[in-house]
Amino acid sequence: MAEDLNRAVPDDDITAMPIAATPVADEVGAPPDLQATAAVTLLPPRATLLLRMAEQAAASGVSPATLVLVGLLRRDTGWPLPGSHLDQVAAALSANVRGDDWLARSGPAEFAVLLGAAEHDAETAADRLLEVVAGAGLPGVTACAGIAELAPDTSSSEVHRRATLCLTAARSIGGGRVIRYRGSRR
Repeated sequence: MAEDLNRAVPDDDITAMPIAATPVADEVGAPPDLQATAAVTLLPPRATLLLRMAEQAAASGVSPATLVLVGLLRRDTGWPLPGSHLDQVAAALSANVRGDDWLARSGPAEFAVLLGAAEHDAETAADRLLEVVAGAGLPGVTACAGIAELAPDTSSSEVHRRATLCLTAARSIGGGRVIRYRGSRR
């Protein structure tokens, strides 16, 4: 019985079908030229930021950590910034964060910097980051910041919400403003 299964039987109804194969190496393109790749696209997205914040929040009781959201503002039309402008800001910010700080993209015109510092020290860092944006050479573009401290008992999405709330308040006042989350009044 097994001999019948393995035996090739010519079948006149079946025509030979040629199989074309190309080497896999031909399908793999060259790696992207990182010099020509926009700096904004190299930054981690918000989902990765939230995961990183969750990791750091667990250890924030021992080593403080703070989220600084830097939001860009346009004085002219209010239209979204072109990708080239976002790229300039991303490159300037990444060149000016400290070695243990972590830069990510938080929104269409927002960047997140995860600092290994207490909340009150983050205000100084936020002021420095706003100066970096102002010095990026983009006419009519300013920035403001919202700050929230990470805590082991607070979710990363809640910390991000608090920083976004502060950033929104700072944006309503105008460029160059830094607002730190201080909790609710009860």
